[in-house]
Amino acid sequence: MSDIKVDGFKGSETLAALAQVFEGYSDEEKKAHIKKTNGIFELRLKNGSGEEGVWTIDLKNTGSVYKGAAKTKPNVTILMSDETFGLLAAGKLDGQKAFMTGKLKTKGNMMFATKLDGVLKAAKAKAKL
Repeated sequence: MSDIKVDGFKGSETLAALAQVFEGYSDEEKKAHIKKTNGIFELRLKNGSGEEGVWTIDLKNTGSVYKGAAKTKPNVTILMSDETFGLLAAGKLDGQKAFMTGKLKTKGNMMFATKLDGVLKAAKAKAKL
């Protein structure tokens, strides 16, 4: 899972923890999450140095998190700062508020992006992120 963590991106630690949660799911739990979410999130985070990191949360095919662009067309690409992602993951910032204030941008199915909050909350409960 260390390939998910990237120096200079605090959000990568959250994504690595999320990947561990997914790996810990039983086949039934994984299938339930895939059925509930049924889609792929591509996250593009910019850190304080202006570098961009790309991660994918696949809850359509594999039920996994990996570093890099989505292997198949994502339902939504979400662009935000590493800091904004940290606040979202911690539950300190609402995704809709972030979108409305321009801190979060989407390409693709904007309504699907709202499911990310549920994915993060479910994983947070399981991993104590």
